[in-house]
Amino acid sequence: MNVWSAVLVLSAGCYLLKLLGLSIPAGLLDRPAVRRFAALAPVALLAALTALQTFGHGAHGLALDARALGLAAAGIALWRRAPFLVVVLVAVVATAAVRLLPG
Repeated sequence: MNVWSAVLVLSAGCYLLKLLGLSIPAGLLDRPAVRRFAALAPVALLAALTALQTFGHGAHGLALDARALGLAAAGIALWRRAPFLVVVLVAVVATAAVRLLPG
C-alpha cells in the first residue's frame, strides 16, 4: 500500500465520519448527557494532547525539559488572567530562555 492509497482511504474515512455526524437525529443531540460530553470532550482532548507533546519523549519515555517550563509559565500567566496572546508569548519566551542557557 503506497502513500496515495493511504491518503485516499483516510480521506474517505474522514468523509464518512463527518457524514455520520450529520445523520444523527436532533433528538439524540438534545439530551443533557450528550450536551455535557460535547462541551467537555474537546477540553479533555486538548489537555491530553498538550500533556503528551510537553512531557512525551519517544515512544515510552517522559521528559522534563524547556517545554515543561514553558507550559508552567503559560499556566501562571493564565492564572493571572493574561490575554491569550500574552500567554503564548510568555510560554515562548520562557521556553526560549531555558534553551539558551548553557548545559
